[in-house]
Amino acid sequence: KTRVDSLMNRLEEVISNRPGYIANKESRIKRLTDMYNTALSDRERYNLLNRLFEEYHNFNTDSAYEISTEQEKLGRQIGDVGLTANAKMNKAKIMSATGMYHETLELINSIKLPELPDTLHPYYYHIKRTVYGRLEDFAVFDTERKRYKALTNMYRDSLLAVNAPGSLPYAITMADCLNVSGKPERALVLLKNFMDEAHLTEHEIAICAFTLADSYARLDDHENQKEQLIISAISDLKSSVREYISLRQLAMLLYEEGDLDLAYKYMNIAIDDATECNARQRIVEINNFYPHLNGIYVEKIHRQKDLLTWTTVAITLLLLALLWLMVIRRRQMKKIEKARNEIEEAYRKLSEITAELKVSNENLSRANDEIAENSQVKEVYIGRYMDQCLAYIEKLDAYRKYIGKLLNSNKLEDAKAQLKSNKLIDDELKMFYEQFDRTFLSLFPTFVEDFNKLLQPEEVIVPKNKGYLNTELRIFALIRLGISDSAKIAVFLRYSLTTIYNYRTKTRNKSLGDRNLLETEVMKIGSLKKS
Repeated sequence: KTRVDSLMNRLEEVISNRPGYIANKESRIKRLTDMYNTALSDRERYNLLNRLFEEYHNFNTDSAYEISTEQEKLGRQIGDVGLTANAKMNKAKIMSATGMYHETLELINSIKLPELPDTLHPYYYHIKRTVYGRLEDFAVFDTERKRYKALTNMYRDSLLAVNAPGSLPYAITMADCLNVSGKPERALVLLKNFMDEAHLTEHEIAICAFTLADSYARLDDHENQKEQLIISAISDLKSSVREYISLRQLAMLLYEEGDLDLAYKYMNIAIDDATECNARQRIVEINNFYPHLNGIYVEKIHRQKDLLTWTTVAITLLLLALLWLMVIRRRQMKKIEKARNEIEEAYRKLSEITAELKVSNENLSRANDEIAENSQVKEVYIGRYMDQCLAYIEKLDAYRKYIGKLLNSNKLEDAKAQLKSNKLIDDELKMFYEQFDRTFLSLFPTFVEDFNKLLQPEEVIVPKNKGYLNTELRIFALIRLGISDSAKIAVFLRYSLTTIYNYRTKTRNKSLGDRNLLETEVMKIGSLKKS
């Protein structure tokens, strides 16, 4: 249980960091696209398209389809039958993922297996095994289901024949074969031994863990099934794929356990990813699960209804008890009436104390509002600070790798030029100030308007870009946040102390009222409660 809880925490962490994983993938795609645009030969372009296809096929099927089409054209231009066939199989793979089974079979059957290089035979059999397996899953009639099952088994056997023992495709295919033949224990032993000996990528870990989860499910070991689904989901999300099954199946397990909120969250992520990827096959599978989920939800509603009934009975009994207490209270009031005259004097004194207490409460309320405001400001800026730090760490790592790449390539002059250039610092400072502006204005959206109300009409300050601040406004934004020391402001804005002092003096001279009270009035701008 502790292991599963720890993995669930890790999964939540990966989900929260997922925009970063997606950004890394998009960066890889952009880099490959740039390389493709500058490639000098058709074969080099073909290889780059192959790498782009690997990035896109489980991330965006539309883009992957376009890439496979362009690959096929290049393969024909080069005159290489193997390259052309590989491009066709890439296209068939995407068609299968989008539910175009008839078109997939028509395209894959147009490829003549004897003309293919031996290295492409596993890919050919994999596509056929996949499409027939999906047809088996969606077959309505037993006759068709049995026919597709026989074809699936046949091409699974073909995959075992063409893949080398000890390879990942062989291990996964053999484990799948053992699972469907009723031998999940042997599949577990096979896969665990393979994973202990092999060095796997994140995506390969996801595939192995999902197959292990299938084995545990066939053994009715739901706890280990859940653990492997979590591991698979973590690796899927870290690999930035959008076409997967593990997170959806994990959501189903959580529904069955009664954790509806978390299951709903994971199911929504799976739906969003399938939609973004345009993986119609996964969308159909998810839609097929909804009646089951709805049944569980209805059952929960019935339990809540029963609880509400018992709660109503309890409230009725309490009301009866309250009525009885009111009768007793009425009798007591008659006795208390005799002492009313004495109490009136006490009430008069109490009113005076209450008035004083009201004033104290108002002061306390204002103090609490200020504390809450400061806490919220700190919370927002700490969150942004952590995000900024993570972003800077990733950028520093990318910069380090880039410099290392230049040094490894003996491009010393380029490396020196990079180290001497201030462009990186300038760009990062610009982004830092823009992030500061957006964060500050999200907390105090009317700051610019309210600040200008403190200045003479002809001296109002209007930033060049809406939604951002200029230097003068940033200085007083920092003052609004409680940073009034000119030396600290100078360090923050990278100006000299004299410049900051001149800015403050110049702005105070524009004040509509008493120039010495301008900064005090600035501290009153923008109530977070109103925002």
